[in-house]
Amino acid sequence: MIQTAKILKGFKTAESRWARFGPYYAMFPVEFAFGVIENYSKAGDFIIDPFAGRGSSIYAGGVLGRHSLGIEINPVGWLYGSVKLCPADKKDVIDRLLEIYYIKNYFNKTITELPNFYRMCYCDEVLKFLLAARRHLDWKRNNVDATLMSVLLVYLHGRLGEGLSNQMKMTRALGINYSIEWWKRNNLEKPPKINPAEFIIKKLNWRYEKGKPEVFDSKILFGDCTLKLVDIVERAKTANIKFSLLLTSPPYCSVTDYYADQWLRLWLLGGPVIPKATKEKYKGRFVSKETYYNLLDSVFYNCSFLMDKKSTIYVRTDKRDFTFNTTLTILQKYFPEHKTKISESPFNKKTQTEICGNSTKNTGEIDIILTK
Repeated sequence: MIQTAKILKGFKTAESRWARFGPYYAMFPVEFAFGVIENYSKAGDFIIDPFAGRGSSIYAGGVLGRHSLGIEINPVGWLYGSVKLCPADKKDVIDRLLEIYYIKNYFNKTITELPNFYRMCYCDEVLKFLLAARRHLDWKRNNVDATLMSVLLVYLHGRLGEGLSNQMKMTRALGINYSIEWWKRNNLEKPPKINPAEFIIKKLNWRYEKGKPEVFDSKILFGDCTLKLVDIVERAKTANIKFSLLLTSPPYCSVTDYYADQWLRLWLLGGPVIPKATKEKYKGRFVSKETYYNLLDSVFYNCSFLMDKKSTIYVRTDKRDFTFNTTLTILQKYFPEHKTKISESPFNKKTQTEICGNSTKNTGEIDIILTK
């Protein structure tokens, strides 16, 4: 843990500045990811995270010199993770920011067509700027645009003075009607006046003050891990590659809906103006126990072909009976020769399940560690 402590101490290095980049609901603690990778792998090893989220495990692996591969289905998490692995040069990002800022006035009419929520959430200058970014940033294919868009997502909403919005949570976007009523009750019907270019440039200057992080051979794929893993297995077989560490935290059954939680950031990425429940497979809340079981079964089945005989499988999951027992059963099914260790409540901070709304007595998270 000595190396981890040195890297993450304060914000004195580029690696520490970018490590926590991207507020994301129910995210891995950065220190946890670095600690597991440092303790259960060595430099040059291959590690994988099929549920990468904002990419903390992959970032930690890359910073610590591991070949690191992740998969993430949510574009918000994927953007955060991919950008901090390889952010574009600051000058290019600022130049692109100013291009977007100077064309914002083409959206004067468009802001009047949006629901009232948007005019209460953002001042007109910010809203026009966001609409220009939404229309023109090619965040899926262009690294400069991806970097700028990821920074906009970070500061899209948050406490007054800390984001571009009226008073809101940073990690989670609340519903339209709830937000409007809350602003009215708290005399916050008018959003703060903000120059978005000046605000974001200030944030970029801080983020890049220590430079860009040095990250070794790391990548996060965008898409459904049940499909991506099939191709990864074939490629790894051809290249004769085996992974020494699987570090992940699958979504928890019936706890949260990552798409509903991030609806406003998804809007900026081109999603619907009014949040809608997604019906796409593996993108909503897992209310079907059968679907949940099948997801984990498919993922860990494919991962079993990737892992070295002496590999470590480290999975953080929900402590509640169904999620925990399902995860444990499937892991032991596909890694029968590994020894199992259970570690409860490794952190004293509020856990994912409590934050996400688990009100049962059996709260908290639990780590399942399989070693050989």
